[in-house]
Amino acid sequence: IKMKLNEKAFANALSILTAGFYFLFYILSFLTPPLFEFLFKAAHENPFLDWLIVFFATYLPYILGIAFLALLFRFHRDWRKRVFVVIEAVLVSILSRGIVAEILHFLYLSPRPPAALGVNSLIFVPGNSFPSGHTSLLFGLATVVFYMNRRWGMWFFGLAFLNGLSRVVAGVHWPFDILGGAGVGIASGFLVHLLMRPHFGKFQSEN
Repeated sequence: IKMKLNEKAFANALSILTAGFYFLFYILSFLTPPLFEFLFKAAHENPFLDWLIVFFATYLPYILGIAFLALLFRFHRDWRKRVFVVIEAVLVSILSRGIVAEILHFLYLSPRPPAALGVNSLIFVPGNSFPSGHTSLLFGLATVVFYMNRRWGMWFFGLAFLNGLSRVVAGVHWPFDILGGAGVGIASGFLVHLLMRPHFGKFQSEN
């Protein structure tokens, strides 16, 4: 009975989150052009600010990857737990960035701001814009970190958002690309964790 109640609660929560996500996506789709123009005003105003925007938009993922490995060694002394979390992170990355984001890129044709508005972006990125592959990857990684340590997970979510915001200001993404990428990353992280966690005990016993 308890399991049935948990499954029902989970299904209800997932339905509410999904409905809320699509509602935000619908609203943001109308707000995207003026919101992008407002944020993009920060670009090409100051050389140092442009450098910061490009740094956060381009190099922050590498810093978060190194930070993830450092946290892994800090919170998990057992090598089996480290291997398990690394496998989880790799699967989340493949699912979010390599599969779901690429499928959406193919199905949803969304030209980037330079192609749609003729703006001069701070960095060059080809292809469709929705969803943001960087945001999909980083929010997926943040979800993995959140399951490892909630406080650090929230930091990772915040920095993943900073990367997405920087890519909007840099002129290579629309705001709803970031929302879509965040949804893809979090959903991928949750799904992989849900499927893998029951096998962790078996993984420990066999090693």
